[in-house]
Amino acid sequence: MSKTSPARSLTEGPIGRSLLLFSLPILAGNIAQSLNGSVNAIWVGKFLGEAALTATANANNIMFFLIGSVFGIGMAATILIGQSIGAKDLAQARRVMGTSATFFIGLSVVIAVAGWFLSHRLLVAMGTPAESLPMAEAYLKVIFLGMPLIYAFAFFTAALRGAGDARTPFRFLLLSVLLDIGINPLLIFGLGPFPELGVAGAAWATFFAQGLALAAMLLYLRNKRHVLWLGRKDAALLKIDPVILKTLVVKGVPMGLQMVLISLAMIMMISMVNAYGVSTASAYGAAMQLWTYVQMPAMAIGAACSSMAAQNVGAGRWDRVHATARTGVLFNFLLTGALIAPIILFDRSTLALFLPGESSALEIGRHLNHIAVWSFLFFGVTFVVSGVVRSTGAVVPPLLILAVAMWGIRVPFALWLQPVLGVDAIWWSFPVSAFCSMVMVMAYYRWGNWRKAKMLQKDTLATPAEVPSTPPSPVADANLDVDIEDDAVIEQPVSR
Repeated sequence: MSKTSPARSLTEGPIGRSLLLFSLPILAGNIAQSLNGSVNAIWVGKFLGEAALTATANANNIMFFLIGSVFGIGMAATILIGQSIGAKDLAQARRVMGTSATFFIGLSVVIAVAGWFLSHRLLVAMGTPAESLPMAEAYLKVIFLGMPLIYAFAFFTAALRGAGDARTPFRFLLLSVLLDIGINPLLIFGLGPFPELGVAGAAWATFFAQGLALAAMLLYLRNKRHVLWLGRKDAALLKIDPVILKTLVVKGVPMGLQMVLISLAMIMMISMVNAYGVSTASAYGAAMQLWTYVQMPAMAIGAACSSMAAQNVGAGRWDRVHATARTGVLFNFLLTGALIAPIILFDRSTLALFLPGESSALEIGRHLNHIAVWSFLFFGVTFVVSGVVRSTGAVVPPLLILAVAMWGIRVPFALWLQPVLGVDAIWWSFPVSAFCSMVMVMAYYRWGNWRKAKMLQKDTLATPAEVPSTPPSPVADANLDVDIEDDAVIEQPVSR
C-alpha cells in the first residue's frame, strides 16, 4: 500500500510567506499550550492558594529539565528527517523515524521510572518551601507517570514538522489542550462522579489528555498512510540502525544538553527566588506564566526556521538557508516586540489572573516583570539563529554559547550581585545574559564554520557546489527576502 504525505515542501516558494504559513500552526499550538497552562494556574492559584501555585511552579521546572534531558534526540531526528525530505529521500526519512522512535521513547520510560522514585529528593534539593512540598510531590509523581506519553507526543510533533507538516500536530495539540482544560476542574474539585484530587488532579488531567490525543494522532497517521507512519509491515524499520543511532546521540546529546543547561539554570534561579519566601516565589511563578506568551512567537518562528533550513540544506539551497535566518529575525522583532508593550501596560490585570487581588506578590510580580520581560527580544534572535545553525549539524557551538550565557553570566550575575542589588540581581540577570547570548550567536553565524557541518558522517544528501564563507549578518542585512518579487530572484536553482 503506497504511502501518502500531506507535508509541504519548504525548498521553494517565497521565503517570507512560506515561513509565516509554516509558523502559524506552531504559534497557534504554543498559544493553546500556554492558555492551557494559564487556565490550570488560575484554578490552582485562585482556588487552592499561593502554596499550591508555588508547588506546581517547582514541579514544572523539574519536568522541563527531564524533557530537555532527552529531547535533543528528537531535535536531531527532526533535522535528519528535514534534510532527507529536502533531498527527496523518503526511505531515509522513514529509517530515521523508526530508529529515533524506538530509542527516544524507550529512554523516556527509563527516565520516568527513575523520576518517580526521586521526586521527593529533587524537590527538597530545590529548596521547595515546606508548605508546598507535599502538594508538589503529589503533582510531580503523576507527571512522571505520564512522561512517556508527553515525550511520545512531543516526538511525533517534531518529526512531522521536520517533514514540513505543521498542521497535523496542531490539530491534535488543540485536542489535548481542550481535553486538559475540560478535565482539570473535574479532578481538582471532584465534580460529579470524579474524585477530589487537588493539585494532583491537574497532573492527572494532563496525563489523560496527552494519552487520548496521542492515540488519536497515531490513528490519524495510520488511516492517512502518512509517509512517516510505520505500521506492522514496517516493523523492521523500528530496529535500531547503528549509524543513525550514533548520529542521534552525537548530535542529539549537545542539543539536549542545551535544554538541560536552561532547565538547571531555571532551577537555580527558582531556588534563589524561593529563599525570599512564598510571596516572591509565587510572583515569579505568575510572571513566568506571562513570559510563556512573550516567548511564543520566537519559539514558533525558530522552530519553523529550523525545519525550513534543514530541508534547504538537504536540497543544497544555501541561498534560502540564509534568507530564512534573516526573515526569521525580522519576524521575531516585529511579533515579540508587539507582545511586550501590552504585557507591560496591562501587567496588573494579567498578573491578577494568577494571584489573589490583595496578595503582596502582585506588586513584586509587576516590578520583576518590568525588568526581565525585555530579555525575550534578545532570546528570540538567539533562538532563530541557533535553529538555522543547528540545521546543518553544527550543534556544539550553540551549546557552548548557551553555557557561557547561562552559567558564565546569568547565574553568577544573580548570585554575586544579590548583596548589592538584593532580589533585583535575579531579575536583571535575565536581560543581561540574553543580550550577551544574542551577540555571541550572531558572531558565530557571521564567522563560524557551521556551513561545513554534517549530520550523518556518510552524508548522501545534496550538497552545494559553493557555500559562501561569510554571508551577511541575519540582523544587519536590510535586504530581507520577504516579498514574492524578491524571492523570485533567489528561486533560481543552485548547481550541485
